Amino acid sequence: MTDSIRPFHLAFPVFDIEETISWYTKNLFCKVGRRDIKWVDFDFFGHQISAHLSNNNNTHNFNIVDEQEIPIRHFGIILDIKQWNKLANKLNKNNIKFIIKPYTRFKGEIGEQSTMFIKDPSGNALEFKAFKNDKMIFEN
Repeated sequence: MTDSIRPFHLAFPVFDIEETISWYTKNLFCKVGRRDIKWVDFDFFGHQISAHLSNNNNTHNFNIVDEQEIPIRHFGIILDIKQWNKLANKLNKNNIKFIIKPYTRFKGEIGEQSTMFIKDPSGNALEFKAFKNDKMIFEN
């Protein structure tokens, strides 16, 4: 990892712009940036994500990781454990259905991390994780 990480940008398909804005601001603390009738930018924990209107059906394939079906197509953010717990509590409070409920995987191993997966209203899979030690993010 470098000392100066720049924000990433990711664009993803959604079915309804207004529903997406409501969901990302209510559940994930995102602030709305620039927007159009066919797309919207969000501040996603200091990174830029852009939801683009699409009428295509999103299909997801899975890989097994730590005995869990992990959606191959997903994106997310690595939070510190305090932020991760705050978000997990908010998602539970808002009755968000989890693809994978909050838990810690690889306990006692290199890469130990707390993780959870959810879907947005358009079916995009998001992962939120917090490593026990950030120095393990790229260790194998």
